[in-house]
Order: sequence, then structure tokens, then C-alpha cells
Amino acid sequence: MSGGRPAITDEGQGTSSQDDRASEFARQAESAQGGLLREYVAFLKQNKKWWLLPILIALLLVTVLIVLGSTAAAPFIYTLF
Repeated sequence: MSGGRPAITDEGQGTSSQDDRASEFARQAESAQGGLLREYVAFLKQNKKWWLLPILIALLLVTVLIVLGSTAAAPFIYTLF
């Protein structure tokens, strides 16, 4: 075969690795999900993108201010600025 790829025959070669990948995929799909925050922290650790954390915190604070600005706490928030 061209491209340096091994030939897969009907004798069972190659199917065991496909079965292993399929079972690994199924095992991970059935495992418990970590949640958005845990996944985000894992992303920050793995990719060393710690500079994104202050941006996320600032966005969350702005969101909280917007939500609280439409409640009865609005007069108290406006006095802070």
C-alpha cells in the first residue's frame, strides 16, 4: 500500500486497536462529567493560559452588576460609582 500505512486484513489485524479505541471512547463517554468550571481550569492548566483568568473574573463582575442593576439593589450599586 502507498503512504506507509499498514494493510488491514480480514484476519483480525487492526480490528483489535479499533475495538480498543471504541471501548476507550465508550468508557470516557460513560464517566461522570466534571462541569464547566472544572473543564475551564483544566484548560488553563494544560495550555498555560492563566492570563485569561482576570478577563473571566472581570466579565463575571460586569454580569453581576448588570443583573443586580435591574433589581431592588440598584440604588445601592449606583452609589458605589
